[in-house]
Amino acid sequence: MMHPDTEVQFISDEIGYGVVATKFIPKGTITWVQDELDQVYTPGEIDKMKELTKQMVDKYTFRNNKGNFVMCWDISKYVNHSFKSNCLSTAYDFEIAIRDIQAGEELTDDYGYLNVTEAFKAKDEGTERTTVYPDDLVNFHGEWDRKLEDAMPLINSVDQPLMQLIEPAVKQQLDKIIMGEKQMESILSVYYVGDKENHI
Repeated sequence: MMHPDTEVQFISDEIGYGVVATKFIPKGTITWVQDELDQVYTPGEIDKMKELTKQMVDKYTFRNNKGNFVMCWDISKYVNHSFKSNCLSTAYDFEIAIRDIQAGEELTDDYGYLNVTEAFKAKDEGTERTTVYPDDLVNFHGEWDRKLEDAMPLINSVDQPLMQLIEPAVKQQLDKIIMGEKQMESILSVYYVGDKENHI
């Protein structure tokens, strides 16, 4: 489920639609949680789908660390890629704002941690990276972990409308991480190895 202070807006002819903040969302805010309404499909289930359906799966899903495809039921599926993303996924089935997000600003992910099945060229943002690769998690998890470790301690100090969707066991882990009693699990844990050549 996407943070309630967001909506779908037209971004540009090049990008299409995206998810935009309707109010200020501070750093440390949980911006998305995988919930019971999200649909999870195995590769075998997708193989049996019609071609047009497969195209929609390819466009609107991400792949989890088990190799299954997750279709978000709400506007979450419109979150676009950015090499300078303001949100990052975690090992705990939620995403977090890694910096303040202003009202009217688009919420973005780095698709490099979504286990894409094929490399693709992304919009040029003036960064060293210009292409998203299936093994980006292997190469950039350290950088992403540092950003997460910087944002995680703020979880209990900002408003969290999605916290009720976090499982109690996960909440306990988060409290320990915030207190410095437990180390945060690396984002690398969301990596799907499958038959990729670059194994961890």
